[in-house]
Amino acid sequence: MALRKILTQGDPTLGKVCRPVEKFDRKLHWLLDDLKETLENAGGVGLAAPQIGILRRAVIVMDAQEQMIELVNPEIIHAEGEQEGWEGCLSVPNQYGWVTRPNSVTVRAQDRDGNFFEVSGEELVARCFCHELEHLEGHLFVEHTDGQLYSMEELDAMELEQAEARGPHRKRGKKR
Repeated sequence: MALRKILTQGDPTLGKVCRPVEKFDRKLHWLLDDLKETLENAGGVGLAAPQIGILRRAVIVMDAQEQMIELVNPEIIHAEGEQEGWEGCLSVPNQYGWVTRPNSVTVRAQDRDGNFFEVSGEELVARCFCHELEHLEGHLFVEHTDGQLYSMEELDAMELEQAEARGPHRKRGKKR
């Protein structure tokens, strides 16, 4: 396994469509292992092969139990509901935007040996499936925002401001 450099917005590789994986061999296993190690090191919840400069249809997504799911040649076969929330990307460091995604998603993919399987996820996992699969088509999450991106510091300041506007006796998310 090897730690790979994560490409950032502006790199032309991120705007390209990935080719399907046709050989389920040691090279693919190395790619998946490198994606896992790089994702773990970066502290993210998903990583796609083009983000490390490899134009192949392979991604890693963390599930709700924080286990890494390997998805080769993935496609969304079902999506329903809607969720809105802040989204970021390892290829757009320290920038977050408000994005609408399906609340529940089912993906059909292959494992590292070429076997087909289906996996479903809700909320954050569904968001990750959509986000990472878009990388395979050459798209970034920023295309779903109103163009306004915020740093974590700006988001924290906005949250504090909103909390202060609610008053000292009201805590976020709790009813009195």
